[in-house]
Amino acid sequence: MEKDLVEYIAKSLVDDPSQVVVNEVEGDKSTILELRVAENDLGKVIGKHGRIAKAIRTVLMAAAAKTGTHAVLEILD
Repeated sequence: MEKDLVEYIAKSLVDDPSQVVVNEVEGDKSTILELRVAENDLGKVIGKHGRIAKAIRTVLMAAAAKTGTHAVLEILD
């Protein structure tokens, strides 16, 4: 569920949605979601001073808490 949420948000923000890739890595206590976008769209996902990335992480943590899990977002370049 969290993977789909991050993918939907990222595709809504970028110019090239076909380049959005979200990998899910299961850990012992948490799930790590790795977000990869096109190089030209990286700034659109991060935002000024990281505000958009912080907002995505906040929504992700709220969605994960609802299911009783812990999720972390990593934006890869």
